[in-house]
Formats: sequence, C-alpha cells, structure tokens
Amino acid sequence: MSTTDIESTVATQLEAYHASRAALIAQEKALRHDYAFRQRLSETAKRASNIVGNIRHYEAATVWTKEVEDDEGDVYPGMMFTLAKDRMESTRLWKIVKRMPKGCLLHAHLEAMVDMDWLLNLALETPGLHIFSDIPLVSPEALRIATIQFQYSPEPPAVATSLYSSAYVPNGFVPITEAADTFPANLLMGSEGTGTTSREAFLEWLIDRTTITAEESLKHHEGINMVWRKFQGIFRIISGIVYYEPVYRAFVRHILHHLHLDNVLWVDMRAAYAMTFRAANTGEILPRTDVIRAFSEEVERYKKSPEGAGFWGARMIWTTIRSFDNETIRASMKECVEAKKLYPHAIAGFDLVGQEDLGRPHKELIPEILWFREYCRQEAVDIPFFFHAGETLGDGNATDENLFDAILLGTKRIGHGFSLYKHPHLLRLCRERKICLEVCPVSNEILRLTSSILSHSLPALLAHGVPVTLNNDDPGILGQKTTASMTHDHWQVLQAFDNVGLEGLGDLAETTVRYAAFEGVDVGVEEGVREERMKMWKSDWEKFCEWVVADFGEWEEGEGA
Repeated sequence: MSTTDIESTVATQLEAYHASRAALIAQEKALRHDYAFRQRLSETAKRASNIVGNIRHYEAATVWTKEVEDDEGDVYPGMMFTLAKDRMESTRLWKIVKRMPKGCLLHAHLEAMVDMDWLLNLALETPGLHIFSDIPLVSPEALRIATIQFQYSPEPPAVATSLYSSAYVPNGFVPITEAADTFPANLLMGSEGTGTTSREAFLEWLIDRTTITAEESLKHHEGINMVWRKFQGIFRIISGIVYYEPVYRAFVRHILHHLHLDNVLWVDMRAAYAMTFRAANTGEILPRTDVIRAFSEEVERYKKSPEGAGFWGARMIWTTIRSFDNETIRASMKECVEAKKLYPHAIAGFDLVGQEDLGRPHKELIPEILWFREYCRQEAVDIPFFFHAGETLGDGNATDENLFDAILLGTKRIGHGFSLYKHPHLLRLCRERKICLEVCPVSNEILRLTSSILSHSLPALLAHGVPVTLNNDDPGILGQKTTASMTHDHWQVLQAFDNVGLEGLGDLAETTVRYAAFEGVDVGVEEGVREERMKMWKSDWEKFCEWVVADFGEWEEGEGA
C-alpha cells in the first residue's frame, strides 16, 4: 500500500472515529439532569451561555494564574474557597452570576445566615444584652477556650465585676457594651502596640470565635471532627443574641432583604428548636412556637414593604438535634406538631440536624421517627421529612447509610447527599422518585468533606441525572462574609466545571423552584402556585440572558475588548 493510500485510509478512519467520539459524548450527556433544560434554551439563552463560556475561559487563563509574587503559591480555577474569595469577587463572571435569577434557597440554617460583623454590631446597639463566661478571660488561652454566651436581662448585674479580672465569678452577667469598651486589646496576639481600640479588639476576638477562619478552613489534616466542634459551638455562642425578640425580628428581615438582593425569591429555612426565645424588654421566656409566629410576621412584613416587592416568601423546616436523647427528641416533635396547628402555613417539614458522623444515625432513631409520623396522623397534620443524609466521607458506615433510611422514610429532599454518588441503586431511586438533593459546595469544603470545589461530588450527581440544587447552608459562619450570599456557591460551580456552564446553572436554579416547599402544593408537583412561579422564573431567566447579551455581547465571538 502506498503512502497516499495509507493517508487516505487514516483520514477516513479519523473521520469515523471523531463521529463515534462525538456520539459517545452526546450519549452520556443525554443522561445528565440538565439535558432537558439545555434542549429548551432559547436563541438568546444560547447566545448568553456562549458569552459566559468565553468569559469563563478567558478569566481562567488570565485571572486564575500565578502572579509575579513568589510567595503567593499556585493560583488556578477552582482553588480553595477562602484563598479564592477576594479574587473571584472582582471578576466579570462574578458580576454576571450576582445578577442571575437563582430561584429559591432550599437549604439554609437561620442562625448562620447573617454576617457576624452585622450581628455583633447590632448586639452592641441593643440595650440589655449581656455576655457571660465559664472562666475569667485573663489570658489568650482563656479567650480561645472559654465557653461564652449572651443573654438579655432588663436588670443590670448585681456586682459589676470585670470579665477580664481573676475575681470574675463564672457565668456572671456583664453588659456587652462594658465588655467591649474594657476589653484588654493586648490579650489578642499581635494587637499590642498596633493602636487597636478595646471595642475593635473585642469584635476581632468575637469574630474569630464565631466564624470558621480562613486559616482553619485550610487545615484539612486536622480532620472533620475538630472543625465541627468549633462549628457547633458557634451556634451556642450566638443563640442568646439571635433569639432575643427585637434582634430576631431584625435578623430575619436582614436575611430576607439580602436574599432578595442576591436574586433569590423564596427560602425554606431551617432552625434548631432548642433555643430559648426571650421577649422584648422583659426577657420573659416565650414558647418556641413563638419563633414561628415572629418569623411569619416578619416574612409578611417584608413582602409588603417597598424593598420586598416581588419576593415570594419563606417557610420553616422544624429541626431538632440528632444527638439528643429520645425523650428530648419526642418533646421537640410534639412542639413541631403544636406549631403546625398554630401556624400551618409556616411549617414546611421536619429534619434532624447536627454532625452526622458523631450524631445518632437514622437507624437508631427509626422508632422516634415512626412515632412522629403516627403522631402527625393522629393529630391530622401533614409534616413531610426533609432529612440531612450522606454529609460524610464514609462509605458503608452508619452515617453513609443514613441515605438508605432517608429514602425509605419518604424524604422529599436530601440535605447535602455528599456520599450519594457511591450508591448506584440509590441514585436510580432518587431519579425515579424525584428526590432532590440540596447540595452546599462551599459548606462541604469549609467543613472538610472536600479540599476544594474540584473534588466535590456534584458533577457525579448531575451526570447521573439526579435533581440537584445549589444552596449556601451557613454563609454567616463559613467565610462568605456576606449575609445570605448564594452567589459564592454558584460562582464556584460555574468556574470549576466545564460541563456546567451558564446552562447548567440555569437548570440548577429552575430545579429550586420545582422542589421548593411552597404552601398548598406537593414538592415536585407542577401545578397551582408552583406552575405560576415556574413561569415567573423562566421570564426572569430570559430577561437575564438578554442582559448578558446586551452588556457582554463583545464576548460572543471569543475574547472581548
């Protein structure tokens, strides 16, 4: 055979190979959850997606590259969140994702939604709030390990002993303003001689105690349990501030407004009902059902305000702590039913929260869960399950197997589901039964399930055709430094994964509307209010795509000006 004949044969084979390769890729992509959404894209949306893809590739090559400084370390798309945060917020892609209609937020813990700077400054402005500690704060070590809490009291402390004196009586109340203005700044390592004022240093210390710091987020070698100890401790610290009624009401409004600014129109909120809710001015302990009452009132007040125009609303998923004993869990379940009777429109469902790996697995709690289901039936209330499950690195351990129980118990959605990709049969069941996953990429990274977005299980879940939504989980605590931010998680996914693109983000957002717990319509059923809101979201999506084309049209053919 001549050289010419060989070249001709190879050319024919190459053409056939490329056709087979394209068909194989197309066959696999047809299995993805976002496949149907991509087929429905309008011409404008296709143009917008192409533009965003070009910007993404350009920024990957120009923004996410190592700069001149030798000590900066490597810089790359999808790098660790806390290292990438400042840079991501300066990009064109950030501006686009910020503007995107994100639909609904389905997985968020109320106490951890607000930027701690805002909350602590509000606490300083709120008369009657006091701080107390289990030990005197007389050393850097004491500042680090002390169990500190807050509580409202209308009466000043009987003895004004300094929190920072060895004579301080443990758990004695000190007004928060006094604690701030007398804080010994030199106790903070590195602040001595820098001119830091007492109040600035006090806030610096409290921010460190109430957030997972950038440094802590990178210490993956310390494992999951250590970061979870601090994480869960933060809720105990801030609870006394959040659940003083005047603060709580301002807190809820602040969350709703910032969600709305981030183009979120609905939220299914979770709160752990182990709080002590105190009345304004008196400090009287109110029933925990009043937390639902106040939440509902503030949601309606926000919707009727000028800035809340167009906001769809919010409901609450009642949660209790999975590590509690059976008696405490059943008591919380009874409170949930009571709240549902008093405020039926506000309660969306029930969940168990807390670290899965060290908490009680669902298997151990089945008697309590079945009891709750039967109790709801007898009391004639419908409270569906929205279970956390699979928030673990385990494979076949008790925590990983929470996924089996969540599905058997009829959960409407699965919180996190990080380990679900290891279970082919469960993946099929989630597809068939339309069980949606509430995925929280930034949270999973900061809490050490994955070292960065690049090793997250999200692409596998999408590739298997499972309904998936993006959520922010705990942005006030985990490093976003922006109340209620959904943009950080969306940006991370868009920049990290070639297979997602703007089309993929669109599908993720539309899925939130399909699976939100709107009142009066079952999750996943497209009728009534859900059908109307699906149409509204699609209209917003098209307007957004038109904006992308209008403002970034120079990127349509490649690198823009």
